[in-house]
Amino acid sequence: MAKGKYQEWRTPDKLTLLQAWARNGLTDEQIASNIGISRDTLYTWKKKYPDISDTLKRGKEIVDIEVENALLKRALGYEYEEVTTGLVWDKKANDYKERVTKTVRKQVAPDVTAAIFWLKNRKPDGIDGWRDKKDVSVAANISNPFDGITTEEIKKLIDDA
Repeated sequence: MAKGKYQEWRTPDKLTLLQAWARNGLTDEQIASNIGISRDTLYTWKKKYPDISDTLKRGKEIVDIEVENALLKRALGYEYEEVTTGLVWDKKANDYKERVTKTVRKQVAPDVTAAIFWLKNRKPDGIDGWRDKKDVSVAANISNPFDGITTEEIKKLIDDA
């Protein structure tokens, strides 16, 4: 009896490949295409085989966490060390003489756009919510002042004015 294609993709090497594709940002449709199956078949596999579903989730979680950390770092600002090397000009020898290595501590200012994006997505609701669009409902009991008046009566009112 022939093995189903799904069995090949449940081996450790193939699961690692699935995880890498998910980590690299491929959609389920792209992953299915790489496997040579339809997206619906991949969804069926994910429901039927927890190892495939868990592998894809882990791959996506890894990159999501990395991006989240990078966004937070950018929103808050950060420091880093920059190492430069260069040569010093020797006037007497009329040539470059020695190599100088210099380490400089630099600071990247917080990024306002990244901070706003973070807050809109992490704290959209509540008193200190950051959502652009506020859902406001207004209940009013408004009555039509012309309700029950015929068109002819309205025209007469206009003419009399």
